[in-house]
Amino acid sequence: MNWLQKLERKISRFAIHNLMYYIVALTGLVFILSMFFGSEFISRLYFFPAAIMRGEIWRVITFVFIPPSFSPIWIIFALYFYYMIGKTLEQQWGTARFNLYYLFGVAGTVVASLIAGTVGMPTYLNLSLFLAFAHLFPDFQVLLFLIIPVKMKYLAYLNWFFFGMTILTGSMSERVAAIVALANFFIFFYGDFTRGIKRRTSTNDTRTDFHRQVREFKRRK
Repeated sequence: MNWLQKLERKISRFAIHNLMYYIVALTGLVFILSMFFGSEFISRLYFFPAAIMRGEIWRVITFVFIPPSFSPIWIIFALYFYYMIGKTLEQQWGTARFNLYYLFGVAGTVVASLIAGTVGMPTYLNLSLFLAFAHLFPDFQVLLFLIIPVKMKYLAYLNWFFFGMTILTGSMSERVAAIVALANFFIFFYGDFTRGIKRRTSTNDTRTDFHRQVREFKRRK
């Protein structure tokens, strides 16, 4: 049992079932309130180190509920997509592991904001959820623009490209946020990657050994 599994067992009784439902519901509520109170209301939700030091502790949590869009049409699809991803990941992993993944993502965003001294947003946290879903269900199909069927693995390629460009050309705060989001992803999928490397290495060794035996057989003839 690795450290992640041990941590899962320790927090299992405190884990929030259907966590993504509450996140999506509160994000929707924030979107509705923003229509009445405007950008001033939203600005009080961002994670901002200087504001935290002034005692605005709520920002440690409220930045998670900042909507990904303020378009009434787009927000419906975005929140549904987030809920579908989160619910599926929880069903696949279990409640404790999904809670940990999200908690690590939140903590990573906070750390990135503190390091860069800039505003923290849930953008890269949400993108890391997408990467996790695409890794587990690469052939899951979605309708892009409600018309074009696209497999998740192809959208994941675009996501990886976005992360790469952010790390190469983004601002310091964007780079740090992208790196910690990817670190969260690799923490949870490290085993998959190492098993894949070992499997490919074993296959290559088997293939090399087979070709060697064929050559030796031909020489004996």
